[in-house]
Amino acid sequence: MLDGESVGFVPTMGALHQGHLALIRQAVQENTHVYVSIYVNPTQFGVNEDFGSYPQTLPADLQQLRSLTTEYWKNDSVGQITAVFTPTTRDMYPGLKPTSEVDGHGSFVTITPLSSRLEGASRPVFFRGVATVCMKLFNIVRPDKVYFGQKDVQQTYVIQRMVDDFHLNTQVRVVPTVREKDGLAMSSRNVYLGKRRRKVASVLVRALRAVRSDFTNGVTSREELLSAAHRVVDEELARQTALPPMWRSLFEVDYFSLADPMHLTELDNVIHAHGAVLSGAIKMLPVEEAQEDEDLGTGDGKTTVRLIDNLRLELPSFLRKSNSQKANSPEL
Repeated sequence: MLDGESVGFVPTMGALHQGHLALIRQAVQENTHVYVSIYVNPTQFGVNEDFGSYPQTLPADLQQLRSLTTEYWKNDSVGQITAVFTPTTRDMYPGLKPTSEVDGHGSFVTITPLSSRLEGASRPVFFRGVATVCMKLFNIVRPDKVYFGQKDVQQTYVIQRMVDDFHLNTQVRVVPTVREKDGLAMSSRNVYLGKRRRKVASVLVRALRAVRSDFTNGVTSREELLSAAHRVVDEELARQTALPPMWRSLFEVDYFSLADPMHLTELDNVIHAHGAVLSGAIKMLPVEEAQEDEDLGTGDGKTTVRLIDNLRLELPSFLRKSNSQKANSPEL
């Protein structure tokens, strides 16, 4: 690499959408060269998870990247997409065949206790697989900056901890979540939903926004804040349960979390000056009874679809200033 040039790296598992493209666009603005990887990593899927059915759309992904490359081709003020890396599992795991068992053999990177919370409690091998494949990719690419989306907030914490603890010479950049018009966070797994489950899936972001509204209005206790989220999902689930099987979309709540923004430890009370990371996960259950010619999405509605999302709880600046003045005012 010539002096003054830099490499930005966007690791993906393919099935590219606007969220991925936002990462690449950010990388192009900040680097001379941008490398994109497409690899569905088996070690971050549990034994009974959806590795076998995860959407793999390499030709369409490459076409999107060609289009994006053309968009920047003659713009000398930004960088370029220089390379697309599509390794095989033999390339990434040249020794032992990768395993998804919790106690399986292999060379792994584990970041504890951060990896055992939230997503890690439900998916015990997920962050071990993510950290391992990212360490391998970072060693191969040697990027100056790496780009991840805010939607996978815990993943960004795990990667930052790995970079710090192992003295990796790269900077972690986090790009805001890209959303559909109704607020649903863009995800490669959304293709499984179909029209019926897609309409109900926005319940997760609606629940998180209800919590944020209460926080903005002065609520700070964990119990009160999370009760707002549960109220939204309970009301939606009651509506769906009352419908006939051929019309409804049932779901289960995995968790809601209210965590410290520094360490992702759970909070009993949110301090306005510090804020919090509010996150949640739901499982959209398989369609019980299909309608004639219904769009059920990839997998014909038979796949449980796990959705995650998060919001930062932060007061607007004018409210933070008001609260600070109140806290510093002497009692009369």
